[in-house]
Amino acid sequence: MPDSSPFSSPNAPDLLTHFLKNVRASVPLAIEQIDMMLRLIGAARERVDSFLDLGCGDGVLTAAVLGEHPDARAVVLELVPGPTEVAHTNLKEFEQRVTYLPADIAYPNWIEALGADPNFDAIVCGFALQPLSDDRKRALYAELCRLLRPEGIFLNIEHVASATRWSESVWDDTMISALFGDVIKKHPHKSRAEIAREYYEKARTQAPRCAPFEVQLDWLRAAGFTNVDCYLKILELALFGGQRPSASETQ
Repeated sequence: MPDSSPFSSPNAPDLLTHFLKNVRASVPLAIEQIDMMLRLIGAARERVDSFLDLGCGDGVLTAAVLGEHPDARAVVLELVPGPTEVAHTNLKEFEQRVTYLPADIAYPNWIEALGADPNFDAIVCGFALQPLSDDRKRALYAELCRLLRPEGIFLNIEHVASATRWSESVWDDTMISALFGDVIKKHPHKSRAEIAREYYEKARTQAPRCAPFEVQLDWLRAAGFTNVDCYLKILELALFGGQRPSASETQ
């Protein structure tokens, strides 16, 4: 694995511009998350033939992996209400290499949508698992491990619970500061106090289901993953995952 960033590939200028335009500026370390995700996939698998994106979102994660691995094909789950126009726009140049499948990961039979004997070199996810209950998420981790080829990797970007109320307050202030700069461009008359009130109201009414990342790492190990780790974290935003063991490790 070369020491240079995955963004040093021939596609780098277009790829980086794509990320900067389409990843929300209010997400701390958004570019670094994608960079690290690509590094980890490259370290786990010398060749990526196929990968699964658990929830289309804006399509940026899928576009990043397809741009880095020109022979790879993506299977993208269409979660309710399905992929947005933004996702289709971001993935337009890769449309011949993307298969969209409707599936609801809240239920174990979602795997049936993948067809007979599916397997992948990597599985990526950006915030799609947060609505799941803890029990369902634990079961899903085991399902994902079985879908990976030996040494295949699962990588999840997720909002996780803070360890203390003090660190939670620092996260809140970080997000309000990020949002303030982004929102003020569109609404120059809004004050930071107004943005903070909107942030806390949204957090109160639409708070994501969060489990501490340390707990989720234990769930991944119990599901059969190896090399489990939190690879990048800033307060409540974490990139974590693990690999399916190699064929020799399972013998």
